[in-house]
Amino acid sequence: MNLRGGGRSSAGVPAGAAAPRFDARRLAALVRKESLQALRDPSTLLIAFVLPAVLLFLFAYAVSLDIRKVRIGVVVESPGISAQQLAAAFAATRFLDVTFAHDRREVGDRVVAGELRGYVVIPQDFEQRLAAGGNQPLVQVVTDGSQPNTANFVANYAQGVVQTWRLGMAGDMPSTAITLEPRYWFNPELESRRSLVPGAIAIVMTIIGTMLTALVVAREWERGTMEAVMSTPASVVEILVGKLLPYFALGMVSTLGAAALAVFVFDVPLRGSLAALMLLSAVFMVPALGQGLLISSLARNQFLAAQIALFSGFLPAFMLSGFLFEIDSMPAPIRAITWLVPARYFVSSLKTVFLAGDIRAVFVPDLLAMAAIGGVFLLWPSGPRERTWSPERWRDAVLRWYSPACAPR
Repeated sequence: MNLRGGGRSSAGVPAGAAAPRFDARRLAALVRKESLQALRDPSTLLIAFVLPAVLLFLFAYAVSLDIRKVRIGVVVESPGISAQQLAAAFAATRFLDVTFAHDRREVGDRVVAGELRGYVVIPQDFEQRLAAGGNQPLVQVVTDGSQPNTANFVANYAQGVVQTWRLGMAGDMPSTAITLEPRYWFNPELESRRSLVPGAIAIVMTIIGTMLTALVVAREWERGTMEAVMSTPASVVEILVGKLLPYFALGMVSTLGAAALAVFVFDVPLRGSLAALMLLSAVFMVPALGQGLLISSLARNQFLAAQIALFSGFLPAFMLSGFLFEIDSMPAPIRAITWLVPARYFVSSLKTVFLAGDIRAVFVPDLLAMAAIGGVFLLWPSGPRERTWSPERWRDAVLRWYSPACAPR
């Protein structure tokens, strides 16, 4: 309730008083208060330091997009020498884990049970087919279509093994043959870990910036301490900066720790500069923290804040950022939505700085996009748009920012 003629507003500021000026000492006190509160909270430390390490280890070792040692069966029905040599060619490759059999029924049941991803049949008349030549197939390849990528790999690789073995049987390569020597830029070994770990850092930063900020502010509303902060002489800028700065620092420290794990533990090269990595992380924290504040304005309890942060922050960063799934292969409407996901730009920049180096042509558009999305989150309209704002209106704007239900009417 506001009283005229020298009364006080509901926030504890005298009516008609001048708006409080920015005070570095008050800001330092608020930052110190938030920092101590964060350091004394075990859940905050778990989310900021333990969870990132666990996620990085999972994505580095438990999650792999590399297809190696695929379990298949090789049914050798022909007793001929050529059939035995072809079976040995399948066993010699490091990409297949071969189980030999003499009857299709021995491996067919194992494919149904999921123990094998397919099998290759060398038929009884293999020698006759080989001698006859022509375009008739030499072997039969049966794969498990419930996993399309693995099925395609087994079929294509089996065909390659047969062709390579047949060329070896024919003797020297013909003079007109063309030999291709592929070269893979940025990731010559084609190890998925070198692509997954930089993307996992973006997931970690999203959790720290969005989920942690939303949970902390919602917890203050639950405990009733937000009203006490509003009753202090601190200005709106001081309150917002005091809330965000400690978690910004937590995010940057977590980025350094994650980068150290990536380079020294997971053997991911950092071909760019550390300064570029920190700049990208600092700019990404702007939309992440802003989204956390926006979520806290919609939810006043931690459970609801966590659910909103999960569906609006973590899942889009995981599914729509290009971290696991190629954006170009998504339907057009989904591709359009990805332009609104800050993690899309951060994942692209992280992969560039780790695997390629400091490439401004990639960094500058990504930095501008992340800064623009962050500005929308932080400058979300939260109050009346009069030209002159009284102290009460500033306080009411902050109340609307954190919880519309608490805004004075």
